[in-house]
Amino acid sequence: MLDVLAAAAACLLAGSLVYCLLSVFAARSYLRASPGDAKYFEPISILKPLAGMDEGLEENLRSFFQQDYPSFEILFAVRSADDPARAVVERLRQEYPHVSSQLIVTGEPPCPNAKVFSLECMARAARYDLLVMSDSDIRVTPAFLRRVAPEFQDARIGVATCPYRAVPGASFWSRLEAIGMNTGFLSGVLVARMIEGMKFAVGPTIVARKRAIESLGGFHGLKDYLAEDFMLGKLAAAAGWGVILSSSIVEHRIGAQSLRRNAAHRLRWWRSTRRSRPVGYAGQVFTNPLPLAACLLALHPSGWTAAALAAASLFRAAAAWSTAGWVLHDPLTARYWYLVAVEDFLSFAFWLAGFFGDTITWRGRKYYLYRDGRFARIA
Repeated sequence: MLDVLAAAAACLLAGSLVYCLLSVFAARSYLRASPGDAKYFEPISILKPLAGMDEGLEENLRSFFQQDYPSFEILFAVRSADDPARAVVERLRQEYPHVSSQLIVTGEPPCPNAKVFSLECMARAARYDLLVMSDSDIRVTPAFLRRVAPEFQDARIGVATCPYRAVPGASFWSRLEAIGMNTGFLSGVLVARMIEGMKFAVGPTIVARKRAIESLGGFHGLKDYLAEDFMLGKLAAAAGWGVILSSSIVEHRIGAQSLRRNAAHRLRWWRSTRRSRPVGYAGQVFTNPLPLAACLLALHPSGWTAAALAAASLFRAAAAWSTAGWVLHDPLTARYWYLVAVEDFLSFAFWLAGFFGDTITWRGRKYYLYRDGRFARIA
């Protein structure tokens, strides 16, 4: 029995090493892509759904007010007038009176996905066709809009995903998660882009044409999905719109998290991914060469399995650096490189846990996940 398990682990490890090589080639392919004409300045509406005070919220929002771009507006949405984020927005609007901005109080959402409801309210008020939908924990450089706009000069492009570099808070657990995001998550996106093209969208910052969203039935069709970003890209690609991976990299400020909050966040993400992409979720076993090599060594201790673990370490290092180093220019991974292995084993454990359970906790509320990716609040 142990020999059978060892053989299975060896096959999975071989596939994982191939995946590491694909990650390196995919990163190179992404870096060779052309960003477009730098003189293309289409007016842009930035949509910022807010809910409470994230760590570093004021600086995150300020970075959007400081855009070096000729024509843009910023719309903010909060559920209630007493949301603490409202005071931050009002202070920034006074600080930057030359930037066109608007604050919308939406009221309680009539659908499970409160973010989608906020986006729908803001999109109705937006003056421009090109929309930047960005979470409250995102920080950008002043050149962000100048980089993303030229990618839409082809009218067939409907949706763009912005890769992100995770920046942790002061806690050890957020540091681990940020390293995992910067060395693992983007690799999967890059490999998918290289093999089959972008047929989905992911991440906390997405750029899309309003008319593309409207052609899909508007935000209303996304209101019951937890992974509304993934579904937007999937539906757009199926409808014939171009979906791309942007050259504009943003900072995802994940903030300090306790172990309990971090675990809840990870489980929510993994379970959501399992429901959105069940086949792809199972295939993510190949993204974990180190745990697979360790399992192989434990099942069949020998010289060749020890060598396999050493090879897995080298391949994983190359794959990790291709995204964290070449693409994201991440100083965190360069400084704490020795935590990559720790995060890999932790991430593998949460991936296994993600196969079980159908409930998640999101902003203090509990939800049930359905098989098709929809979700509903549990009273």
